[in-house]
Amino acid sequence: MLYFAFLLFIISCKSEKEKFAAQPISPEVIVENAVNQFEKSILKDKIDSVFSKYHFNGSVAVLKGENMLYQKSEGFQNFKDKAKLDSNSVFAIASISKQFTAVLILLQEDQVQLNTEDKVSKYLKGFEKNGFENISIKNLLNHTSGISDSGNGLLSKPGEKFHYSNKGYRLLGEIIEKVSGKSYDENALELFKKVGMTNSSTANLSQGNHLAGAFLGNSKKFQEIVNMPKRLANKEISVPAGGILTTVSDLHLWNTKLYGGQILKPETLKKMTEKSADRNHPVFGKMEYGFGIMINTAPRSYFHSGYVKGAPSLNIYYPETKTSVIILSNIANEAIGKNAIFNPHKEIKKITDSAQNKVVELRTEMLKPLSSL
Repeated sequence: MLYFAFLLFIISCKSEKEKFAAQPISPEVIVENAVNQFEKSILKDKIDSVFSKYHFNGSVAVLKGENMLYQKSEGFQNFKDKAKLDSNSVFAIASISKQFTAVLILLQEDQVQLNTEDKVSKYLKGFEKNGFENISIKNLLNHTSGISDSGNGLLSKPGEKFHYSNKGYRLLGEIIEKVSGKSYDENALELFKKVGMTNSSTANLSQGNHLAGAFLGNSKKFQEIVNMPKRLANKEISVPAGGILTTVSDLHLWNTKLYGGQILKPETLKKMTEKSADRNHPVFGKMEYGFGIMINTAPRSYFHSGYVKGAPSLNIYYPETKTSVIILSNIANEAIGKNAIFNPHKEIKKITDSAQNKVVELRTEMLKPLSSL
């Protein structure tokens, strides 16, 4: 059924047919280009409707390599002076920052400066007794350390249960500083440079260029979150747990190079992206957890949400099609509850999950005849 719907779509795309006829192109490329056009048409109608339904203020991009399948920025970068959002707007990405910290740890492992199985007590003081001596770096990476964000004791034995912990990632930042001899900010900037993320920074080093400041409420009645982005470096949040600032294009570049094997060794990337814990997310439900990333299996995706006051975000990567979906916003109406704040993100994820399944099925059907040639 999907195959015939696709054929009708191809027939209707006269410009695409003319483009293919203009020069010799392999059948595989024709299929890929046509599938991309089909996906673009699906995404545009459905994601545009999410923008309209929620009056969504933010930037959304769906990219496959250099192919932009969808991009839209709507609303204000700053509600006070009415500066408009665009593709260069820099957002606070909150807990999406955790995957950068995980990679910085794993880079140290690649350089044989540490091992993720090492006990935290090897690097930090205060972890020598009361159960803390059993906490490993791996436990911090996958939130199974038992460390409480609000207290001094352990919520459970290390390795026993998943307890999401910003404090755990702050401690990972301290370990990075200890073994590298450089600040977390310096390590992060080196990583950004390596990847080519020219519009990214940490909260401590942000110059405020094109900053999408964070706001509570809505476009008519809003309250600015003051001291952004510096407040993200406070101990309660911390840069390693939630203090990186970036753009949609830089995040796509990050996804492409990270999951394309251009940052970590293959065996290290495998450790990061395989299940090491289970999580029941309050917004996105049950999932697997790797190191700094959440994992869905159908379709397979690596993703993470982020929230600091006024800035809900979501970054998704589908490895089978090498597609990024990035959803960044800079206003949130907390009166409706955090779950509802993420309604646009959840709907877009549902749309792109469905699109991935259709695209994979369609490509398989279209390439079957070619494989027998």
